[in-house]
Amino acid sequence: MRARIAAAAAVAAMLGLTACGSDGGGADDGPITLRMTTWSANEAHVKLFNEIADEYKKTHPNVTAITFDAIPFESYTTTLTTQIAGGNPPDLAWVLENAAPDFVSSGALLPLDDTLKGAEGYAFDELAPAATKLWQADGMLYGYPFSTSPFGIFVNTDLVKAAGQKAPAELIAANEWTWENAAKLAAAVNAKTGKAGLVVRDFDYKGWDNLSTVWTGWGAEAWSADGKTCGFDKPEMVEAMTFLHKATFTDKAFPGPGTTADFFAGEAGMTITQISRASLLKDGTFGWDLVTLPDGPKGSYAVIGQGGLGVLKKGRNAEAAADFLAFFTNPANSAKLAQFFPPPRTSLLTTDTLAKTNPLLKPEQLEAVVIDGISSGVVKPSHTGQAELSQAVRSALDPLWKPDADVPAVLGGVCTAINPLLAK
Repeated sequence: MRARIAAAAAVAAMLGLTACGSDGGGADDGPITLRMTTWSANEAHVKLFNEIADEYKKTHPNVTAITFDAIPFESYTTTLTTQIAGGNPPDLAWVLENAAPDFVSSGALLPLDDTLKGAEGYAFDELAPAATKLWQADGMLYGYPFSTSPFGIFVNTDLVKAAGQKAPAELIAANEWTWENAAKLAAAVNAKTGKAGLVVRDFDYKGWDNLSTVWTGWGAEAWSADGKTCGFDKPEMVEAMTFLHKATFTDKAFPGPGTTADFFAGEAGMTITQISRASLLKDGTFGWDLVTLPDGPKGSYAVIGQGGLGVLKKGRNAEAAADFLAFFTNPANSAKLAQFFPPPRTSLLTTDTLAKTNPLLKPEQLEAVVIDGISSGVVKPSHTGQAELSQAVRSALDPLWKPDADVPAVLGGVCTAINPLLAK
């Protein structure tokens, strides 16, 4: 409860902060330093960010420093909103898709349309409407969706072979890549090798919204499209969570609570994550593949995670920050960033373009997981008041992560907990 109150208070403080004071966008004359918060400290990511920043500074000598402040993913939004509420906002910030409704509706972010449309060669019109929808309000764009990345499954083919199982690619070719068969494969890896079977990366029995990569295959949803009706007690969700519970506690296909396993360190047979994680693969450590999410009872599907990049109105140099954002996301730099973060630009969402910046991935992997996924995928759950809502869901789901859990009863309890929040 204390964590829920703290998270909610941070967002409330952010909303209050945007209602007073003046924008920090006029400091273009003297030396300018810019700070951008991210949730990635990955060496390859940071190297590319710094290269783009250095290129920008060559033509903007008044910008003397651009720093990238990495905040741990698990506490990212809470830390960011605390910085804003404490009067120390970054100039630019990555924003998670589940926090997008709060940031966009609060007035915390600077509208980007005029700056981006006015930037030479920016090609604003090629931003895919489906990718920008979450980041708009009243026809204005408040966040640039720098990463529109479908989830896929990375496979340790060495562990699959050691377990004596068919690889997912073989199952796909035979039209047998289903959640039932994926769970059987994962359970066999655990039983035969002692390694974890299938890890939902960044879940760890806390980041519940990452389970949408599983339950969407059953047609389940956390809440209705209008955000007013709880979906956790619906038959589709009960069926999906019953599958997940059995696969975890009976079949041992998923690692249980308290068990950590890093796929990229060779500790799991498969993991659900996005292509930006491919940079964590080490040459020659183990054989691997990347495949689509398995078919669920409702057939094939895709789930997308989005990261938006916005300019904080209360940052010290909002106008300069917006100008850097336009440079950071122009067509040339978007092509470079596409190595890790699939862009919203239709001209870059081709196999040839993505293959140039993703040498680790095969064209057929990019086509099936990334391009097809973006065209058909649904975005992970998001809602206004996400911080308080997320804590309520997490707390109400805690009883589910026990071997003898009553799945329908627990999911009904989730709706009881969040219905008042959905009604706000």
